[in-house]
Amino acid sequence: MGQRISSLPEVTLNHLTKKILFTLGFLALYRIGVHVPIPGVNSEALAEFFRSQGANLFGMFNMFSGGALERFSIFALGVMPYISASIISQLLTVIVPHLEALSKEGEAGRKKITQYTRYGTIVIALVQGFMIARTLATTSMGAGSFVTDPSTSWAVLTTISLTAGTAFVMWLGEQITERGVGNGISLIIFCGIVAGLPSVIGNTYEKFNSAEMDLAAIAILIAIVIVVTAGVVFMEQGARQVPVQYAKRQVGNRVYGGQTSHLPIRVNTSGVIPPIFASSLLQIPVTVAQFAQTGLFASVVGTVLIPGGWLYNVLYLVMIIFFTFFYTSIQFKPDDIAENLKKHGGFIPGIRPGARTSEYLGKIINRLTLTGAIYLSAICLIPSLITDSFNVQFYFGGTSLLIIVGVALETFRQIDAHRQSLRYEAFMKNTSIRSRGGRR
Repeated sequence: MGQRISSLPEVTLNHLTKKILFTLGFLALYRIGVHVPIPGVNSEALAEFFRSQGANLFGMFNMFSGGALERFSIFALGVMPYISASIISQLLTVIVPHLEALSKEGEAGRKKITQYTRYGTIVIALVQGFMIARTLATTSMGAGSFVTDPSTSWAVLTTISLTAGTAFVMWLGEQITERGVGNGISLIIFCGIVAGLPSVIGNTYEKFNSAEMDLAAIAILIAIVIVVTAGVVFMEQGARQVPVQYAKRQVGNRVYGGQTSHLPIRVNTSGVIPPIFASSLLQIPVTVAQFAQTGLFASVVGTVLIPGGWLYNVLYLVMIIFFTFFYTSIQFKPDDIAENLKKHGGFIPGIRPGARTSEYLGKIINRLTLTGAIYLSAICLIPSLITDSFNVQFYFGGTSLLIIVGVALETFRQIDAHRQSLRYEAFMKNTSIRSRGGRR
């Protein structure tokens, strides 16, 4: 019996190790695909183009894809079409009655919505792939044309290749979620961002060697990274614990209920979606102006909407706050939570069930959302401050830091949850075997 009890951690460790190795193997497969280029592309001209982009929209997408867009590999689109399709499906779920009904049908309805999201991902990937292929075929820079043979057949082949690569990345993410540890899509984005960190650190070291940055600037930069990381960890784990009590009810000779629980409401309910939306919308006119190069629109945007300028930062903050409240209102519905609590006999002490509970929860979520919006705005302003002060890339803060820290925390939480559940299952199996032996 002692042998069985001592072997429980080993069984748990082996099962969890398989999940972790499966996750690492699929992430390695993704990184291999990032280095598989699409033929017919002038890599030197494309590399020169991305070196000149900095914090442009293309630079942000290239960061999320782990450099796949810069290499123009089969994974160049990455998971961005899937993220766009997921956001659209979530918005349509609130607007379209059929999708809203599906979302309330449990697992079967969620699977149907997931299937629609996959179809939407393919459509978005086809459109984005064709637009990128035509843009590369008709654009050139100092190092020459981006495409060696800008024909229609090359554009069609490239569109199909990019779409197939996006579908494969989507499949990788779903497999990691189902059979590995953590959220697959988030881990793929996390892997892409982390893969670019060594080059950023190397560039910073080169600037230090070339006397562009002194030791004091490096020390300040490291201190800022540590403080920001600690702040992100603190805020991402912050939550308001709303007490919930369940009324006692008697069924026959048994009494049910009477427990006291808590309803956790996170400070940052919307996650990293608001900064991604805000930065994408702001970078669209900047990117279009760079391609136009001449004309009234390009001159106005180039003069007024400068990344890092005061007007750009003000608009960025306003959009982050707006999208934080908008996305939180979709994710957290006080009316539904109050109704569910009332159905199950739960209530908040001192608050009447029903409309009063919904109003009370609405006030709490509004205050927390405001705090979360201010927190996101402060984090996303740090990259521009670092760029202006130390002339380094924006990997050290902002959206990338939110993703890195948030995904890491969530993955560790899931690993711990897997470890605890597997130990519990193994212990229950051991207990059932012992009890049968005892009856014998």
